[in-house]
Amino acid sequence: MSNLATLDRDTVERIVRQIVLGATAVPSAKAEAPRTPKLIVSISARHCHLTDEHVEVLFGPGHKLTPDKNLYQDGFYAAAETVMVVGPRRRMLPTVRVLGPTRPFSQVELAFTDSISLGIDAPVRHSGNIKGTPGCVLVGPKGVVELTEGVIRAARHVHMNQEDAAFYGVKNGDFMKLRVESPQCSVVFEDLLVRADNTSKLEVHIDTDEGNACYLDSATKVELLPQTEGCKCKH
Repeated sequence: MSNLATLDRDTVERIVRQIVLGATAVPSAKAEAPRTPKLIVSISARHCHLTDEHVEVLFGPGHKLTPDKNLYQDGFYAAAETVMVVGPRRRMLPTVRVLGPTRPFSQVELAFTDSISLGIDAPVRHSGNIKGTPGCVLVGPKGVVELTEGVIRAARHVHMNQEDAAFYGVKNGDFMKLRVESPQCSVVFEDLLVRADNTSKLEVHIDTDEGNACYLDSATKVELLPQTEGCKCKH
């Protein structure tokens, strides 16, 4: 007390404030940089989705798809099963991979060069939008299925969860751009449909033609960019 008595009032108040603030104040945290999501760009080669009924017709009664390789999105896989896809004038693709799990409708997804090879004028559509599309014949080891519709060229799209969507400032159903930078060429793909939900991982799907066009295997940088205007294509 004798030491405090020799100090002037202003000094005592300053010491008390330092003691109180030092004991109770929370140090200001450094502002954390926003988390940059890990972007994966995958080439989606030609494949088909089947109903349970069509699996049994093509591969035998009671047959279930056999998971062979897990895809990047949880719960989806490339099956061990393949089918032959037959177009007009008996043009065919002999081994088209089946992807699982099964769906409520069967659908064949091709690249542009695949559709030319089959002789099918397959429109660019978002998965599931198959009304009015061409059909084909599917041939399996145990049977044949004739699809009256369901052959499409899958429109490019990006899967993401809601946290990723908030990072990019987009929502489900919006459109973005994908820029792929590589030593051979740099390409910007427009009209990338955003498919946002609560569980998806951040992944862009482009087809084999698009992957070859941007030389994706040698890409040095990939990035998602905003697209202020809506989709300019009819999907």
